[in-house]
Amino acid sequence: MLTRILLTASGVPRTTLCRTCLLRSMAASRQHRRPIHLGTLEKRRLAQEAWNLKAERIKNGLEANLWDIFKERGYVKDIAGTDDQIGELMRRKRIGVYVGIDPTAASLHLGHLLPLMPLFWMYMHGYRAVSVIGGATAKVGDPTGRLYTRDEVPRADRTMFVTKIHYQLKRIWQNVDRQAERYGYQKEWAWNRELTNNSSWYNTTTFIEVVNRLFKGMRVGPMLSRETVKRKMAEGDGVSLAEFVYPMMQAWDWWEMFSGPKDVCMQIGGSDQYGNIVAGIDAVKLLRDTEPDPQVKKPDDLLHTPVGFTVPLLTDKAGNKFGKSAGNAMWLDPFMTSSFDLYGYFMRRADVEVEGLLKVLTFLPLEQIEKIMEEHNRDPSKRHAQHTLAFEVLALVHSLQEAESTRSKHKELFAGNKPILNSPTSIGEINAYPDRSQPSSSLALHFRPDIKLPESLITGNSISRILHAAGLADSANDAHRLIAHQGAYIGGAPGRSAHNNKEMRLGEVAFQSVKNWFPSETKNFLIGGKILLLRRGKHFIRIVEMISDEEWEASGKSYPGEAGKGRLRLLRERLIKASDGKNRNYTHGELIRLDEKLAQMEREGDAALEETDTSRPPQIVFPPARSRAAQLVEQYTRSARISPDYQLSVKQKTAAIDKVLSDARKVLEEKKRVRDKALAAAAAKSKESESS
Repeated sequence: MLTRILLTASGVPRTTLCRTCLLRSMAASRQHRRPIHLGTLEKRRLAQEAWNLKAERIKNGLEANLWDIFKERGYVKDIAGTDDQIGELMRRKRIGVYVGIDPTAASLHLGHLLPLMPLFWMYMHGYRAVSVIGGATAKVGDPTGRLYTRDEVPRADRTMFVTKIHYQLKRIWQNVDRQAERYGYQKEWAWNRELTNNSSWYNTTTFIEVVNRLFKGMRVGPMLSRETVKRKMAEGDGVSLAEFVYPMMQAWDWWEMFSGPKDVCMQIGGSDQYGNIVAGIDAVKLLRDTEPDPQVKKPDDLLHTPVGFTVPLLTDKAGNKFGKSAGNAMWLDPFMTSSFDLYGYFMRRADVEVEGLLKVLTFLPLEQIEKIMEEHNRDPSKRHAQHTLAFEVLALVHSLQEAESTRSKHKELFAGNKPILNSPTSIGEINAYPDRSQPSSSLALHFRPDIKLPESLITGNSISRILHAAGLADSANDAHRLIAHQGAYIGGAPGRSAHNNKEMRLGEVAFQSVKNWFPSETKNFLIGGKILLLRRGKHFIRIVEMISDEEWEASGKSYPGEAGKGRLRLLRERLIKASDGKNRNYTHGELIRLDEKLAQMEREGDAALEETDTSRPPQIVFPPARSRAAQLVEQYTRSARISPDYQLSVKQKTAAIDKVLSDARKVLEEKKRVRDKALAAAAAKSKESESS
């Protein structure tokens, strides 16, 4: 540091710093803050003016309050606060609102959708909507409504649950934007939604802070008086300390979002969450009133009052709550409950239920729901209301394309109609990243996230081969290019290299770019010693479970690029068999072209399966095989090598290729016959259940 000693007029020495040192000291002492652009401030001002104008219109009766709409549609069961208080708060302030979901299973289910619907409605009306994944609170488990403690979930499984539910919610939020546009809601700058995980603050908050700020101010008596605690202590296996303070953990979640810029004043939950919401309100008020920092302390007024409400539980015919524990969950993961089965569930709803379900599970205006019910009542046998309900729910949780495809299938199978012309074709399961089409979230819906791969691959091969085996790259070379362009990601602690990577913190989902590290270093990214998280782009996830080589061998499966089980090797074996056991020395190009031809036949066959009326015999049409086979062989034959002997070899090759293509067509026709039989049986079973 350069210093200079100067004397003042009175002879007192004065020390000065050079300009660089002075700037450094000033920069170190001041807090770094992200600057706000003047344009952003102007947008905020205009948004506030628009909100004030809207509040005045609601006050004068020129526009409906969203709170009144909630009550009219049947979203409100129990209120934490007062009716007038919540209505006035929602009118005057663009409050934040949140719904929390603990990842205790591999998928969301239909019961989760009901409290999320008012959250979606508030987002579409300009409020700040936050969906919280309980990556931290899931370690404890909500004891509400339970007599026995939840089974401990292994770390690897919990990470899988968090990852899958995170991307499910992400996809549903994107569908909410599409649904809003579909129903005429113009997205504004002030629309704000967020998907977060409470591990993000629990992993950085010290335990002593929670004890000092929250636990010291809460009393045990009211907590002991809760019905859930009393029942579990009297009839169940007792209440652990972790379960006892679970409501306080949920309350701390609320405080983290209430005290920060999210300004979350409202919580929404199922009716079984009323006790937790009430406890959370008391805790947030305590923390608000005892905030030691006067600069951030919020006043005790209406605009800074925590409130909440619960929605009715979605139950089955027997009145049982939907969920994993009840064993009746209708999963929102299409690989756990297919779109066809989810659509069928709504088709079986009784006529007396369907109007209420249309109000709480769709964005349809109430006037339109009345017209739907009028049309339904004219001929209930057509189940018009059930079709509408099923279509709208699938459009929200899966996609509009999937909803249209599934509706067409049901109408064709169960209504006895002829196939609808130009009906959308189901995509089916996607096993590899779609390089030749837009890799959208709708396509990712058909990409199964969880797969199994052998230990020898994960610990003994390069990450490029793992990406290829996981279906995230067409080949190992393609994976190399992907890594070079930083297009592949792996679950791990951010900011660490492969050789010193640590498991990402429990309950969180964090990714870093894949690098070309040594094969032995891939094991550093394993979660719980067996789970590897891989991602390509924004939506395509692979949750790879590492299994032993013996288990993999016993499964009889193969992965892309597996030694000795490659597609081209199998194809060569089929050609040799078609040539009476003689090896005709097929070139690599010939095998590639034949493989592409077989894949094309498979795709055309699948399309024909979708477009063909199931009441008629298969009508699968393929292009002429012999001429095409001859062309692909000749394309890879050099003219300089042609000789009388080689010409004979080309004919023999062509004959063998023709035989392979003919066998493939027979396999497809048999596949069509088996599927027709299965669909007919499913239709008969569904009609029987509907009549009963």
